[in-house]
Amino acid sequence: MTRSTGRASQGLRARVLFVLVLQCLVVLLCVAVTTAVAISVTERALRDATAERVLAVAQHLAEIDLVRESAGLPRQAATEALQPLAETIRAASGVDYVVIMDAEGTRLTHPSRGEIGEAVSTDPSGVLDGETYLGTQEGTLGPTLRAKVPVVADGAVVGGVSVGILESRIAADFADALWGLLPWVAGSVIVGCLLSAALTSIVRRRVRRLEAQSAELETQRRVAAALRDQTHEFHTRLHVIRGLVAENDAAAALDYIGSFVEVADAPAATLVRDPAARAILAATATRMEGRGAALEVDERSSVDPGTLDDDALTVLSNLCRNAAEACRAHVRVFVATDAAGAHLAVGDDGPGIPAADVARIFDRGVSSKGPQRGIGLDLVRRTVGERGGTVEVGVSPAGGALFTVDLPARRAGRRAGVDRAGAQA
Repeated sequence: MTRSTGRASQGLRARVLFVLVLQCLVVLLCVAVTTAVAISVTERALRDATAERVLAVAQHLAEIDLVRESAGLPRQAATEALQPLAETIRAASGVDYVVIMDAEGTRLTHPSRGEIGEAVSTDPSGVLDGETYLGTQEGTLGPTLRAKVPVVADGAVVGGVSVGILESRIAADFADALWGLLPWVAGSVIVGCLLSAALTSIVRRRVRRLEAQSAELETQRRVAAALRDQTHEFHTRLHVIRGLVAENDAAAALDYIGSFVEVADAPAATLVRDPAARAILAATATRMEGRGAALEVDERSSVDPGTLDDDALTVLSNLCRNAAEACRAHVRVFVATDAAGAHLAVGDDGPGIPAADVARIFDRGVSSKGPQRGIGLDLVRRTVGERGGTVEVGVSPAGGALFTVDLPARRAGRRAGVDRAGAQA
């Protein structure tokens, strides 16, 4: 049983671990896909924003009257007029270069003054033909995302403006954006895994609860099946006994009963005058003698015939059976009745009941004697509870368990079940 429980527990842990790992992998996959999409969107947005910026600066610069008027001046004069303007706009807009060319493609401005007066490094024919260009080209500073816009004066192209940002700078801005995104990605992974662990813990508790309920239901099913079989057999035997009694053949009835239950006279039981209670005590004493144990009836016991009803007999029978199975060599029984009801005390010299188990020993199916047991004390609890009585668990003088029961008297009749059966007959 322990090995089976251990294997079941290991199997549960393995399944829970598998679910946790699977959930974490799903979280990682979702975060990875989301991150990839975010990176792609960020890169596209960064390039689009950069392209819009260089194009807007170039268009604005090409529309300034000073640029239109100075582009057609001699190169020296044009440079003196336009270089300060170009550098001011470059610094203010945050671009890497601003170049203004004349109608022949010669630089009138440049961040490096040594490049002024030289031909532009890329083909200017398109912009000098009146076309606007936006894209990446290799220049004197390196690969740049640039915008080229024609400068038009009086309907004629008199030059062009080229504004650009280095691709290396765009890459650096993109890297900065990724580093800014990294904490969010890490946080998403951590939060996702923590939530997965929490969900797995909840699932594990529910699975354990369901498995425990399933095991309990299986135990109840087996107990119910065993009780059905025993009830059927019991009814059959009762029919046989009733037939023998109806024929006034008491000897045959006793022989038949003795064929499946060893019953002998027990001197200890003779102290109790109620025949039903005396029969229970005698049967218990007989079972105990078979294993070398003895039953003792407290000399203070006082039970008149007919004063113990069915409920009291049920409680007495189950407590005696339980004590007989738990004892080492001795069981002591006290039973008495008065106007208030029945009073029972059954103690043994067995191992006793640990304090931690006292609260659950009356639960159905709870027993140290193996599966399909744990019915008698549950029946005692329910019987006493329905009558408004009390049952207490303590330690007997012999060191074992001691059950003390006070069962209030029933208002009408002695054994209601027997009386009703007699009335119906």
